[in-house]
Amino acid sequence: MSWFESFVLGLVQGLTEFLPVSSSAHLRLTAAFSGWKDPGAAFTAITQIGTEAAVLIYFRKDIGRIVLAWFRSLFDKAMRQDHDAQMGWLVIIGSIPIGVLGVTLKDQIEGPFRDLRITATMLIVVGLVIGFADRRAARDEKGGRHRVAKQGKTLESLNVRDGLIYGLCQACALIPGVSRSGATISGGLFMGYRREAAARYSFLLAIPAVLASGAFELKDAMGSGHVAWGPTLFATVIAFVSGYAVIAWFMKFISSKSFMPFVYYRVVLGIVIIALVTAGVLSPHAAESAG
Repeated sequence: MSWFESFVLGLVQGLTEFLPVSSSAHLRLTAAFSGWKDPGAAFTAITQIGTEAAVLIYFRKDIGRIVLAWFRSLFDKAMRQDHDAQMGWLVIIGSIPIGVLGVTLKDQIEGPFRDLRITATMLIVVGLVIGFADRRAARDEKGGRHRVAKQGKTLESLNVRDGLIYGLCQACALIPGVSRSGATISGGLFMGYRREAAARYSFLLAIPAVLASGAFELKDAMGSGHVAWGPTLFATVIAFVSGYAVIAWFMKFISSKSFMPFVYYRVVLGIVIIALVTAGVLSPHAAESAG
């Protein structure tokens, strides 16, 4: 992998990780359209550490408060009723599905799931799901002639059942094209949560899964000797910088804007990919992963 490739791929990772468009799909597609080797699942997992570092810094006050309250609740029974302490447990519970499935389906994630036909299908299908969830949330917020507007739920309403549903939605993002934020935010909207609340929990929920995945891939990569560490670390830094900027923008965007531009983009991109694969312009299978 060249330094230019690592810059572009790191930028793509940072720009798309937190938007409901699937960062893993865009990394795969960027390589395919550029004629580069597929960066591979290991590269994706390691560079995601950069974007999660951006989450840690952006939400540092929330995270610090949650971690402290959770730790105190281990020794103080009264603290177990504290919302921040409960959030700590709910993030752990919500991380279980992706942890179990990530280990169980590791070979499929690094192989068959990276087929461009699957990626394109997921872009379209999940895009339509996001659109439906967005329209439903907007309808509930505005109400109508015969409907009273509904007040969306905040994170104070989060419980074990909802946490597990969020977790299952996040686990779907193991398939390129789904989008971690798109799946979890849509799940939250279907359960009646406000956009900001759904997005905030989505970002917090991703921290344990992404950091664990990155550490797991780092361990394997260090033993394999097949990773170009300089370009990979450079891409991780680029992903951090661009990812932080996207978080700040996206949290403001969702407070008043619709997700429909992302829906149209996903559907059009999915159709274009299917057309190019069908025409033989793009190979549905990944080239040998870059080292």
